Amino acid sequence: MSPEILVAAIAAVAVVVAAVVAALPPFLQASRRTRGTVEAQGAETRAATLDALNAVGTRLEARFNARIDDVRDDIDNVREGVARVREWQAGHDAEHLTIGRPRNGGGGT
Repeated sequence: MSPEILVAAIAAVAVVVAAVVAALPPFLQASRRTRGTVEAQGAETRAATLDALNAVGTRLEARFNARIDDVRDDIDNVREGVARVREWQAGHDAEHLTIGRPRNGGGGT
């Protein structure tokens, strides 16, 4: 290798190293600034997501409680219906007891 090529290679390496050394502090500063911005945006996103999840949870809980109330109302209606049927049945049985049954199979004598 000739001395001129060796000097040119050393000069090229020196220029590259100087460029890297010169670009390193601004790159690190931009990296720190970017990291801080990303962390802040991540915290904002996390807070917004948690708020949205809480809102959805509240709405689901309200719908669930409303549905439970509807089911309770339906059960109360069924119980009232069963009570009415039992009252009717008791009255009907009492009518049959008061009417009585013929003892000889329906004939009079």
